[in-house]
Amino acid sequence: MATGFPFSTGDVFTAAAANGLVAFTINAQTGTSYTAASTDQYQVLVTMSNASSNTFYIPTDATYNFPVGTAITVSQEGAGVTTITATTPATTTIQSAGATAGSPVLARYKSAVCVKLAANSWRVYGAIA
Repeated sequence: MATGFPFSTGDVFTAAAANGLVAFTINAQTGTSYTAASTDQYQVLVTMSNASSNTFYIPTDATYNFPVGTAITVSQEGAGVTTITATTPATTTIQSAGATAGSPVLARYKSAVCVKLAANSWRVYGAIA
């Protein structure tokens, strides 16, 4: 735990709230898959609520070209785990410090932020396995 912070620095949602980003709009998803949309960027929390394993997809730039620097926050709310991956892994690169660097996984009540660093290149930060 970082000095002066009452939360784990790996909890992206709590860190964002502590930094004044508390006006999140909730995009509640209950299916087994969801692909990020243009409306998911900037102070939107995409909640994945399913009892089964589910997938949060990041599209290629050809599908939707998010601006570099875009941040999309994802939270796993259901009993299943959420895998964050690209719709086309051969085109879009996802990197993280998780055990599966190209497809990080969120457990229940964990969150992560997906940040676009360059064309078809994303990094996932947060409470990932």
